[in-house]
Amino acid sequence: MANERMNLMNMAKLSIKGLIESALNLGRTLDSDYAPLQQFFVVMEHCLKHGLKAKKTFLGQNKSFWGPLELVEKLVPEAAEITASVKDLPGLKTPVGRGRAWLRLALMQKKLSEYMKALINKKELLSEFYEPNALMMEEEGAIIAGLLVGLNVIDANFCMKGEDLDSQVGVIDFSMYLKDGNSSKGSEGDGQITAILDQKNYVEELNRHLNATVNNLQAKVDALEKSNTKLTEELAVANNRIITLQEDMERVKEESSYILESNRKGPKPDRTSEGQALSEARKHLKEETQLRLDVEKELEIQISMRQEMELAMKMLEKDVCEKQDALVSLRQQLDDLRALKHELAFKLQSSDLGVKQKSELNSRLEEKTNQMAATIKQLEQRLRQAERGRQSAELDNRLFKQDFGDKINSLQLEVEELTRQRNQLELELKQERERRLQNKSIPGKGSQKPEPKTDGKHKIQEENVKLKKPLEESHRLQSHPVNEQEQPLPSEKPQTCQLCQEDCSLTKNVCKNCRGTFCNACSTNELPLPSSIKPERVCNPCHEHLMKQYSSSPL
Repeated sequence: MANERMNLMNMAKLSIKGLIESALNLGRTLDSDYAPLQQFFVVMEHCLKHGLKAKKTFLGQNKSFWGPLELVEKLVPEAAEITASVKDLPGLKTPVGRGRAWLRLALMQKKLSEYMKALINKKELLSEFYEPNALMMEEEGAIIAGLLVGLNVIDANFCMKGEDLDSQVGVIDFSMYLKDGNSSKGSEGDGQITAILDQKNYVEELNRHLNATVNNLQAKVDALEKSNTKLTEELAVANNRIITLQEDMERVKEESSYILESNRKGPKPDRTSEGQALSEARKHLKEETQLRLDVEKELEIQISMRQEMELAMKMLEKDVCEKQDALVSLRQQLDDLRALKHELAFKLQSSDLGVKQKSELNSRLEEKTNQMAATIKQLEQRLRQAERGRQSAELDNRLFKQDFGDKINSLQLEVEELTRQRNQLELELKQERERRLQNKSIPGKGSQKPEPKTDGKHKIQEENVKLKKPLEESHRLQSHPVNEQEQPLPSEKPQTCQLCQEDCSLTKNVCKNCRGTFCNACSTNELPLPSSIKPERVCNPCHEHLMKQYSSSPL
């Protein structure tokens, strides 16, 4: 029941809204052949039938909404005219047809919302016809009655004498209220604004219609006031004329009585002349009495017309008051819509500011991304150059190994043999020192053979010098890369470290950045150079300089 009530209420909203919009766009008086109007009556019929109690008759159970509509004349006296007109229609034979005719007449009278409100407010009377969960017994009925106020702007004209309202089939056509899916998807973002604008336009149009009706009613009131003043003037003239006629009648009566008395007293030969005068006086009296009767009838007619005009004036004043109340409520709704429009405009401005801020942030991010892309391109160029240098260095190294590979191997073998000899000589030197210490400890034996020992020492130094020369040459061939072959070869003389000034003939290292000669302690660091990707050995000053340069360069 709740779902049915909700669906019927939504259908009533759609049908009333569509009927008002199409009627305002059409701009003319609607008749019974208008499709949205027919659908509105079908929806209203379903709403009134919802939750009806079945009444048992001798023909069976009967569900009709004519029973509740008959109660309206007891609640609102103005509805008695509609009910009487429905009952007097000759072509209606069923209660359903009478109920349909009642709805059409109430819409023509522009009192449908008022009658429905009065009916819904009397729940104790409706409980005889409807179930407790029916639409007319719940809040949905009051909502529909409020929506019917908008139909007062529609002018409708129905001819129900030749229309068959008994056999009509009430089927709701949902195709009139369906919309295209693509158009609804495209207009989802502006749905609320368009709805508000539509409501605003509807309220303005309704306000315009109400102003026009108020102006028309005011013109009618002015015309009635003018006609009333004319009638009062004519009534005063008629009263004056009646008074004069009454005076003439009294005067004629006096004259006739005087003539009669004179005829009685006077001589008989003058009776013919007196009789003629008397007959003329009687004719004149009859004419005056007939004229008086005519004036009295005209006066009664004028009095009845005046009463009817006063009644019409009261009805017009009541209608004007209702229209003014409706106009006040519509103006309040218009003010609410304007406030809502201002709020939406403020939100739109704030959203525009947010969009501007986001666009500025996006532009900054784009600038940063462009800068990073430029630095990435520079790094890629440097990487390509380093890759080319590495490939050329590998090619030169391969060629150098092909040219000097055999020589390097032979030199390495010689170096290994010389190192073995050196180890042997150092071992002999050690043994000689031990012997010498032993000889020093024995008195008298230390001065016997000093010359052979000095000769052995000189021999060891000469062998060390001989070993150093091929060792330095092998270090030079191994430490220098192929891309540095054009550099001048270092001198074969014993060299010292450029930092600590110590002899580095055995542990000589060449810095790949400044080409200087350093010991192991002063060249322990390795860094990638622009000429090669692999880390190369550099001295400590070059390591500090390169680290500062790399830290200050952009990423």
